[in-house]
This record gives sequence, structure tokens and C-alpha cells, in this order.
Amino acid sequence: MSSSAEDWDPRRLPDLRGRTYLVTGANAGLGFFSSRQLVGAGAHVIMTGRSPNRLATARKALAADLPDAAGSVETLLLDTSNLGSVRAAAATVRQRGRLDGLLLNAGMVHAPANRQTTRDGNELVLATNALGHYALAGALLSTLAARRGRMVWLGSMSTSLGAKDPVDVQLTEGYTPWRAYVQSKTVTTAVGLEADRRLRAHHVPVMSVIAHPGYAPSGRTRGIRGINEPSRLGRFTDNLQAPVTQSKEHGAWSLVRALVDPAIEGGEFWGPRLIARGTPRRAQPAKLTRDPAIGERLWVMCENATRMRWPFEAARR
Repeated sequence: MSSSAEDWDPRRLPDLRGRTYLVTGANAGLGFFSSRQLVGAGAHVIMTGRSPNRLATARKALAADLPDAAGSVETLLLDTSNLGSVRAAAATVRQRGRLDGLLLNAGMVHAPANRQTTRDGNELVLATNALGHYALAGALLSTLAARRGRMVWLGSMSTSLGAKDPVDVQLTEGYTPWRAYVQSKTVTTAVGLEADRRLRAHHVPVMSVIAHPGYAPSGRTRGIRGINEPSRLGRFTDNLQAPVTQSKEHGAWSLVRALVDPAIEGGEFWGPRLIARGTPRRAQPAKLTRDPAIGERLWVMCENATRMRWPFEAARR
């Protein structure tokens, strides 16, 4: 059974020394603050992102914030929208041979106005938020299994706001930015839950968990040069919503708990206590995402879109 929210203090994490975590999209936002919390608890963190300059800035900012933990951070180029980049990054991590957890955080919140596709031929938002993470988790499955590790998929409370069955997953018709974002998060959550079912069925010692940050805008988050620099207008606007929002530091709490709390079990869904804000608690994913038939269909879609099958038998112990 999972411990209750009252038993967990996100400001006082358990000792994570000796553990290694990979965080996608770690150069800003939730990924940066999740990395900061993990490093602050003693973990070694592989911060990944698409831009070497932004990764260097993030690593420098984290080292300045936690000077005693500077040696516990490394950076790795990874673009989740590019399957070649995913394969290359996974190969690098496998060579290092130690991984306790994956925080599958990278993603597009503000989708482009018009539909775009990647060099692999997939719709851009789906590729960035869901397909790249499916491929990364699969490529690192045996490495995670060797440490009885965990993967955490980044969900969204938007999936409970009227999300529909993603039949046209690639959005070849009726594309809108909001639909692209919500549908990508519906796929992410459903596939994360389907991963749990398949991991259990194949007796692979890896947990799949989903977490969402609530509503955590930049304007409610402390400014850090090169990491979080909202405009004055953006900060003013975001602070008008203070009763129903929280900072990205606090939004990262649910993600980090889902990644490191030893009491959490595979297939669980975590988010803020008040849905949009608050300390982490176990929650209920949208009904649509819990449907095994939809999960299986979307899993096969991921296999076909990435041309990759997870190596369950090889990861089995």
C-alpha cells in the first residue's frame, strides 16, 4: 500500500545517494526543478535536453543553487521528437550501465498553430510528448530492470477535461493546438498504464507510474536566469490565478514522489492534493485512459510509429 500524503514531506526527501535518474527536458521548467530536488537529496542526475547551450546553463544554475552537489550532475543531448536522437542517447546510458529511474518529462505544452511532422513522419506534439518517451523507456528497459527501477510518465489534468478516444492519433484531420496537446497526454497516460500491465505480465521488475504537476505556470515560479524568465506581464497574469496555481518547484513534487517513494506501486497515478496545486497524493486517471482496450490499441500504435518493440523477455529476471 502507498503511504498517505501526510507521511510524505516533499521538502525532506529520502536519502538518494547511490541512485541515478535520467530526466528528459531538464534544462527548464518541471524538469529542472525535479532535477534540483533529486540532486539535493543526493542522487546522481542525467539532465537531458535538445540544446547543449541550454543544458550547460541549467547545469551551471543547478550547481550554483547546490554547490556541494555539482559533481552529481551530467548532461546528455536528447530530442524526444527525433527517434535517432532517442536511440543514440539510450545507447550512451546503456554503456554507463546504471539507472534507477526515468522521469519522462520533456514535452510541448504550447503546440504549434498548424500541424507539423517530424523527420520520422509523426505528428510533432505526439512524437515529442509520447512516442519519444515510449521509445526511450523501451530502449532502457533492461538497464532499468537490472536496478529494479521505475519510469514516470508525465500526465496532465487536462485529460479529465473532456478528452476523447484518440482514434486519429496523428491528427491528419481536425488539428488544433489544444487537441494536439490533450490527445498527446491521453496517449501518454494510457500507454503508461498499459506499460504497467505488460511489465507485470512479463514479470519484468520495473514499475510504470504516471504523475501530473497540476497547474504550474512560469509566472508563479522564482526567476532563474536562463531557466525561468517570465515577462512582467506574464508574472502579473499568472499571479492573478494564485488561488488555483502553484510554482513549478511545487509542481515537481508529484513527479519526484512518483519517481522515488518506495511505497508507490506500478500503475498508480499521482498529482497535487487539490488537483491543480498542493502536496502529492494518489489520484485517479481519466476513465478513458484506464480502458485496457484503448491502452492496447495505443501501445500497438506506438510500436508501429517508432518501429520498436519493448524487449520484455530480455529484461525479465
